Amino acid sequence: MAEQKNGQNNAQQDVNQLLKVRREKLQELQENGKDPFQITKYDVTAHSADIKDNFEEMDGKEVSVAGRMMFKRVMGKASFCNIQDLKGSIQAYVARDNIGEDSYKDFKKYDVGDILGIKGTVFKTKTGEISIHATEVTLLSKSLQILPEKYHGLTDTDTRYRQRYVDLIMNSDVKDTFVKRSQIISAIRRYLDGQNFMEVETPMLVANAGGAAARPFETHFNALDEDVKLRISLELYLKRLIVGGLERVYEIGRVFRNEGTDTRHNPEFTLMELYQAYTDYYGMMDLTENMFRYVAQEVCGTTLIPYAEEMIDLGKPFERITMLDAVKKYAGVDFNEIHSTEEAKKVADEHHVEYEERHEKGDILNLFFEEFVEEKLIQPTFVMDHPVEISPLTKRKPENPDYVERFELFIYGREMCNAYSELNDPIDQRTRFAAQEAAFAAGDEEANHTDEDFLNALDIGMPPTGGIGYGIDRLVMLLTNSPAIRDVLLFPTMKSLDK
Repeated sequence: MAEQKNGQNNAQQDVNQLLKVRREKLQELQENGKDPFQITKYDVTAHSADIKDNFEEMDGKEVSVAGRMMFKRVMGKASFCNIQDLKGSIQAYVARDNIGEDSYKDFKKYDVGDILGIKGTVFKTKTGEISIHATEVTLLSKSLQILPEKYHGLTDTDTRYRQRYVDLIMNSDVKDTFVKRSQIISAIRRYLDGQNFMEVETPMLVANAGGAAARPFETHFNALDEDVKLRISLELYLKRLIVGGLERVYEIGRVFRNEGTDTRHNPEFTLMELYQAYTDYYGMMDLTENMFRYVAQEVCGTTLIPYAEEMIDLGKPFERITMLDAVKKYAGVDFNEIHSTEEAKKVADEHHVEYEERHEKGDILNLFFEEFVEEKLIQPTFVMDHPVEISPLTKRKPENPDYVERFELFIYGREMCNAYSELNDPIDQRTRFAAQEAAFAAGDEEANHTDEDFLNALDIGMPPTGGIGYGIDRLVMLLTNSPAIRDVLLFPTMKSLDK
């Protein structure tokens, strides 16, 4: 144990000495009038991948690239280094006779991690590697910290999430994930714009955080001396816009839910909601299926998506099944034969499904679904017609008012979106809000509260409307084969290190 501790102390001393040397190098540069932090711009004419992908056109041409030096090998009067930029990396051949003796002396003192500008001509080495024959090397920024060792990289997940900037430098697949995330959001916008939807923005600070079953974060607005909440969904304001005559609207934005973290949940995440007048939840199913195919094809070049050990087929028609039929199929319980809450609780006891005293038959049906069905839904599946008890903002099914016109899309056992034929009856909506208030009083901290202004908007009149909410982060997880939501959030929520 003592030997291990001594080894750690010696390693830390070595690191401290290396850090000291880097600062001394910076001081020397500054004393010689070569302070890299005074450089304000550099003319980049090409990126690494552009040069490699178009070598026949670029061969012999002069280019300027810039990026982080990730490798350096000094060999007397000539050296090689590797420059990493946004699109990849490229080798540079740096010779004293081409860049000058003084510049070459400076180059030999540069460290891995420094940011360089390389100007030179494109060529291919004897070993066939596309490279840049440098004629000019410029130190653009001095790295005073040491990057993780090349062959082991940055593997500790906690450090990766806390120091995403290092993660992006050391792990190219991480950078690819976030480039793809941006492409996914752009593709969604293109699809919806092509369907004549209008992108809008609604408030994040609200008096009443409704539209979802979640606990909000609360804060105080000093100027008005009022308590406000961070939004948990986008729904109620977007529906107001449908009332106002904006027939097709969507918003992509952050929402905030005061809940725990796991592989699928982060307290702040990106939600997209859209609302379309004069359609219903079947219209939302068609839109969802078409949009998922479009985005996958645009971003991944295929509708066959590998995820974990499965191959998800977004090209086939998505399965459609009611929640009642799904529970009957996977749990062997037919809730059509259960006619009261007491009977439902008895069946729950028999199947060891835990419930709360306040739960009613519809709540227990949903608990059976979560317990026995969700994880079985690997290929894209629309689960339809939820019980009214868990759907306070949704139109009832006219032929069976205990259930509503709602669906959730499940892929790989995960909810990907949630959609309704929106409730536009203000009288029924007030009754549903009252039921939610009663649930809150009975201990449900995620229940909705009555929103009088929203009820007033419904009194003005909202047309038949289909609406849907998509978890953008989960879609990115699917299309990038990422196992956890933190892998697709640049800066996930982390507990402070000093706690």
